[in-house]
Amino acid sequence: MNGEAEHGTPRAVGIVWGLLVLNTLGSAGAKTIVPLPRSLIQLVTMGSLVAAFALALALNPRLRIRPSAYVLLLTLLLVTSVIASVNLESGFGALFRCFRLALFVSTLWLLSRWWDGGLTFVRHHIRMYFAVLGSVAAGLAVSPGAALPDLYGGRLVGALWPLTPPQIGQYAAVITGLAVLLLLGRRTDRASAAVVIVPSLVLLALTHTRTATLGLLLGLVLAIGSLFLTSAAARRFFAWAVLCAAVAAVGFASALQAWFLRGQSQENFSSLTGRAKVWDALLAAPRTTAQEWFGVGLGDKSFGGLPIDNSWLAVYNEQGLIGVGLVAAILVVLGGVALLRPPSLRRACAIFLISYCAIASYTEAGLGDASPYLLHLAVAVSLLAAPAPAPAASPAPAHATALTTPDAPRRRVPRWARRPEVP
Repeated sequence: MNGEAEHGTPRAVGIVWGLLVLNTLGSAGAKTIVPLPRSLIQLVTMGSLVAAFALALALNPRLRIRPSAYVLLLTLLLVTSVIASVNLESGFGALFRCFRLALFVSTLWLLSRWWDGGLTFVRHHIRMYFAVLGSVAAGLAVSPGAALPDLYGGRLVGALWPLTPPQIGQYAAVITGLAVLLLLGRRTDRASAAVVIVPSLVLLALTHTRTATLGLLLGLVLAIGSLFLTSAAARRFFAWAVLCAAVAAVGFASALQAWFLRGQSQENFSSLTGRAKVWDALLAAPRTTAQEWFGVGLGDKSFGGLPIDNSWLAVYNEQGLIGVGLVAAILVVLGGVALLRPPSLRRACAIFLISYCAIASYTEAGLGDASPYLLHLAVAVSLLAAPAPAPAASPAPAHATALTTPDAPRRRVPRWARRPEVP
């Protein structure tokens, strides 16, 4: 997407961000067209994180960082994770995940130098996840059967890289919302925005991901609402969106209901596709005092072999009540800072990202470990950061001023043109 120049930010910062995105794609998902060993995928994702940290360190060798409550809270969450993981209740994999989280947080600290309230990281975010969605679209074109398998109920998956429907839906929803806001703020043209929005919405619809859809809609409502009093474009968009939603609700009610239910029974839908049973079992499990406060250590976000699919319960299980408090503090602090900022496009983008992560946390895990959700929040932090003060120019010495600014030469007037003195 076209846009303003990224003053003061090296182009290699975009490469670092892309490597972080690659690391958070994960290694579990659907079967791909060309079978990829999980060990190879893990090597690529972990290698990308090491490369991101090394490149960020090369770009910031003097370790210049900006104060950030967000990264500070993540650092405290890392300390809590290490304390919980040293008991090895979750195995040696917990310590490895702590090492991964340490590299992830350290890279964010190094990148904080360039968090200046601009749209630089928003554009990096859109480009990287649009590239990921491009691989999904390519897999769909090459092998529709592999991209829409019966194992996932015909929902879209990654056929070239193992991506699950919720992952694809999340990426599509986030970049769609950001592209819409950039268009409303006139930071991109309609053609560039359409290139991102249209295919992303098509992929989102093919994933049948309810969480991503609700997060996109509610996040845009809150973000555009923050611009309602200051932007005529936001008011027009909101009016047209309400009108289109009303027409769709009346004319396509049955189709929308079928898409939303995904062929599930009422019992399965009310239990959130079986999630509620896992949540009840997790909360009913006995715990020691140490496990209650610090958790059992970083794991694979599962309980009893089933995915937890809830950020708050996953954090409670792995990092205890202290971890839950830190994650809550992250959202409260970012939300409070966003509300205190004056209305602007940057504030609207930050509100969208924060609200999306808060909504998705109910049925998706990821706020307590290196994940795309932490990257979304990092972009929000970069938008809410105060611009770095420009270095003040030192005043020129007096003698230099005298030398560089000579007296203007006097204009010579001929004698005949001089006025005679009045006696």
